[in-house]
Amino acid sequence: MPRVTEAHRDARRAQIRAAALRAFTAKGYQRASISDVVAESGLSAGAIYGHYEGKRALFAAVAEEVLSRRGTELEAAARDGVPPSPVEVLTLLMGGMTRDIQDNRVIVQLWAESTVDDMIHDVVQEVVSAIQGVLHGALRAWYATRPDLCAGDPDAAAELLLPVMLGLAQGYLVQRAMLDDFDPDRYLRSAAAVLPR
Repeated sequence: MPRVTEAHRDARRAQIRAAALRAFTAKGYQRASISDVVAESGLSAGAIYGHYEGKRALFAAVAEEVLSRRGTELEAAARDGVPPSPVEVLTLLMGGMTRDIQDNRVIVQLWAESTVDDMIHDVVQEVVSAIQGVLHGALRAWYATRPDLCAGDPDAAAELLLPVMLGLAQGYLVQRAMLDDFDPDRYLRSAAAVLPR
């Protein structure tokens, strides 16, 4: 019997994560089941459980993948030696989230469920912690280039702005999911008017 390569396993896990994201988006986290992921992926339940122990682990893997892309995008944005400004960070994050999760309702559903379901709460905490890490790193790098705005302490300045940035990102996702007339460009212009430049 031929050996399964790590590249093949990675490709199969990516296939499963993409199918899970489609299932979660279509039905919401609570209503989507592993059977829905099976249907979306064309794989067997055994193939899915061979890589992920259940829906929670699968959600965590999907969230981690989406977030790792954001970190990569922020690193790429700073390759010319100029870190992105706070509004550029917000724009990159929201643009990437919109590409990866075209229907933000699944995110809002997860946040709501996290208030009543301890298991989902733990997963959401992990995801938010990862987002905070990405945001803090990006903000710290930008403030390090702007000592006039941070009194020589880029870490403290990044820490101070972090909850505001997280709130702006959450507000963008909630409004995009709930408001029929949401204008993402206007939202980002408004954010640019209040964030440090």
